This record gives sequence, structure tokens and C-alpha cells, in this order.
Amino acid sequence: MSERAEIHHQHRDVNGGWLRPSVFGAMDGLVSNFALIAGVAGGTGDTEVIALAGIAGLAAGAFSMAGGEYVSVASQRELALAEIAVERRELERHPKAEEAELAEVFIAKGVEPALARQVAEQISRDPEQALEVHAQEELGVAPDDLPSPKVAAVSSFLAFGVGALLPLLPYLFGVTSLWLSAVLSGLALFGAGALVSTVTARSWWYSGLRQLVVGMLAAALTFGLGSLIGTSGL
Repeated sequence: MSERAEIHHQHRDVNGGWLRPSVFGAMDGLVSNFALIAGVAGGTGDTEVIALAGIAGLAAGAFSMAGGEYVSVASQRELALAEIAVERRELERHPKAEEAELAEVFIAKGVEPALARQVAEQISRDPEQALEVHAQEELGVAPDDLPSPKVAAVSSFLAFGVGALLPLLPYLFGVTSLWLSAVLSGLALFGAGALVSTVTARSWWYSGLRQLVVGMLAAALTFGLGSLIGTSGL
């Protein structure tokens, strides 16, 4: 009877282009808009002005994050595609040289030279498979699994919007004190940091506390600056 390989574990998607913009967008939205609201609250007690600043910060930040992520990921993707095209041309023009290069890669990984050359020869029979292996080994990318600019932009936009909305919510419901926004933002900061730990090697409490300290420090500094400007009458 033939033996079949058993799959004992599964890996999460690390190349989809959604995790980094989602995490960064949510964290940035929460921290930046809470800091903005705190800064405006430090300079004025006008609830309508504070709420307007929070809404403007949410809208401007969400569109800015989405646009920035789209352009950056699109540029990264275009660069990868250009380098893949170079590799494709080299495979077409110098197939034997590329086959020898691939064999050297396997030898460097510890494969016996004769076996490495045999494997490289077999892989090189299929141009698309050869391109995929060369791209992964030389460029560190998979031609059919490049990050999507649209996914990155939408993920960033939605995540930033959700993060930025949380510190704004109390003011939208008529609350006039910054404390409720601070408590809600603190809980969200800790929760977001703890959630990130599920896809990293850090403990939930460390990630949560780190994000809480960073966010509250930013808000405290901005509140102090707003209070200083408000007191000086600028």
C-alpha cells in the first residue's frame, strides 16, 4: 500500500494583505482620534467643537489610511511583478543557466549535488513551476499570491473607522466629559492589544498593556498641548 502524507496542522494566511493594514488601521484610528479629541478637549469645553473634530479626524484619517495603503501595496505589487517579469525573461533566454542556478540553491540548502541537479532539472521542465520556485527563492514572493491593494485599502479604511469611532461615541450621545471617552478608549486599547497577541508570540496582557500605555501617553501629551494653547489664548 502506498503511504500518503498526513497533514497534522494548518497555517494561517500570512500573505493576504489584510492583517497588517487592519491591525495598523484600528490601532491608528483609536490612538490618533482619541489623542485628537483629548487635545481639542484640553483647549476648549465646547462639546460640539470636540465632536466635530472627532468626526473630521475619523473621516480624514480613514480616507488617508486607505489611500496610503492602496498606493503603497500597489507599488510593492508592481515592483514584485516587474522583478518576476525579469525572472521570466531569464528563464526563457537562459534556461540552462537558470537551472544550474536553482541547483546551486538546493545545494546551499544541504541537498546532495547530484540530487539537487536532478530536482532542478525536473522543476525546470514546467516553465510556470520553475518561475514560481525561482521567485520564491530569489525574491521571497509567490507570483500567484501577491498582496491585493484593494484588500489592503478596504481593510485599512474599515479598521481605522471602527477604531476612530470608539472615543467619539460618548460625545455623539451627548456626554460632555472626556473621562468616559478615556475609559472607553482605554478598554479598547487594551482589548485591541490583547487581540493582536492571538496572531503573535506575545502574551495577551503584555500586548494589551503595551498598546494601552502607548495610546494613553499620546492622548495625555496632546491634552497637555491643547490645554497650553487654550490657556495662552492662541
